[in-house]
Amino acid sequence: MIEIQDLVKAYDGFRAVDGLSLRVDSGEILGLVGPNGAGKTTTLRCLAGIVPPTAGRVAIAGFDLQQQPIEARQRLAFVPDEPHLFDHLTALDHLNLFSRLYGVADGSTRAETMLAEAGLRDQRLSFPGELSRGMKQKLVIACALLHRPEALVLDEPLTGLDPAAMRRMKRTVTDTAAAGASVIVSSHMLHLVEEVCDRVLIVSHGRSVLEGTLEEIRTQLPDVGADADLETLFLKATGGDQ
Repeated sequence: MIEIQDLVKAYDGFRAVDGLSLRVDSGEILGLVGPNGAGKTTTLRCLAGIVPPTAGRVAIAGFDLQQQPIEARQRLAFVPDEPHLFDHLTALDHLNLFSRLYGVADGSTRAETMLAEAGLRDQRLSFPGELSRGMKQKLVIACALLHRPEALVLDEPLTGLDPAAMRRMKRTVTDTAAAGASVIVSSHMLHLVEEVCDRVLIVSHGRSVLEGTLEEIRTQLPDVGADADLETLFLKATGGDQ
């Protein structure tokens, strides 16, 4: 489970996140969407423990991130919008490192499996400087999933991926949730969110605007059709259709 209660993150008095709350149960996929500057990435960085919140509570699998940071982070995987890798480690080295950090019992076997699933078997001994942007993204995702996290958070996961890798990524997201993980996907690619997510949270100015299934959101918005897609709902909810 992922739980955020009344999250606030302020910078010099400006609230990038302003009292945001959400909950994602095991096996559920939540889509987090909003305009640029809505506070999505700040929310995810607070959730991952990268930046401390100004106020509020974050819990991963029942562990409070501030009170039990090690236990919470052991159960979390965060994939940022930009892949960050170690220049002097090969793809296989990265997976072996994550295996040791998280104490993965079948680490060596698991590392090879993740490389194969990511389509990086031929690049297993390549360094980041030898990989394309898409390959780096695949490696970061493989590292994130290596320890079988109970909570998975992805910020723009399809950036740099080719169509085949995009399809594989969508399958990975749904399979991870089906295995019992709580998943948050934040993306401007609304077709991805609409395709894989069970619920959607629309945010603006650091606050929740609407939350629910697409059907539930449609009932909360005036003048939208019964078959309105997420793009239409998003623009209506955030004033982008004006």
